[in-house]
Amino acid sequence: MRSIPVFSFAPARKALHGAALSLALIGMAGFSGQSLAQAAADPAVDLAPLTQQWLDDAVSRNQTAGMPLRMEVSVGALDSRLRLAPCAKVEPYLPVGARLWGRTRLGLRCVQGATAWNVFLPVTVKAYGPAWVLTNNVAPGAVLTANDATEAEVDWAADNTPVMANPDLWVGLVASRQLMVGQALRQNMVRAPHLFRAGAQVKVMAQGPGYAVTSAGQAMSAGGAGDSVRIRMSNGRIVGGIVSADGTVEVAL
Repeated sequence: MRSIPVFSFAPARKALHGAALSLALIGMAGFSGQSLAQAAADPAVDLAPLTQQWLDDAVSRNQTAGMPLRMEVSVGALDSRLRLAPCAKVEPYLPVGARLWGRTRLGLRCVQGATAWNVFLPVTVKAYGPAWVLTNNVAPGAVLTANDATEAEVDWAADNTPVMANPDLWVGLVASRQLMVGQALRQNMVRAPHLFRAGAQVKVMAQGPGYAVTSAGQAMSAGGAGDSVRIRMSNGRIVGGIVSADGTVEVAL
């Protein structure tokens, strides 16, 4: 499935009015040469194209590399109780830890004005792309097959957990919890099949510079390929390791 990225600015501007609308538009465009008060007083000033360009550029720079995602951006409203001083230039920025993905926020700060201020504007970024959607309910621990899902376009940004867009990534794995029809498959919904149960005797390989020692121990939990597990050795010592594809627990020393 191929898709050409299309950036659209949803009509959430209607939710903004008066000074709040002018502030949001001026801020995201980095607009200068006219005060906030002047822009708010002049309904003919249309900064939507500048806002659109700023959002398109920002989302494009942060788009998932190599994936044909169709992006949609909608902007919410500032708190209607805000009373902000006039500002000749408002600078947009992403707060620490925020990203243009899902429900997020954009910071707006006055960088040219008699009174410095800083506010946050709610933003929702949707990223539509190919994914695999369940056509059946899947019980916890059940093995997923190619018949359990069909390809469809979904909003990748609806959840922070990555989508599993390639069936090779999930066919043959097991459901880590109850999965429901209509859900898009994501990484936290599946796990590798268990190769041993808690209490089982497992082979432990300890490796160091230039040597490898093999012994046996008791698994303190069930484990599948790639899992991190703890093993109780015969002398009572507990070590941690990673389960390999053949069920051996590899311990780095």
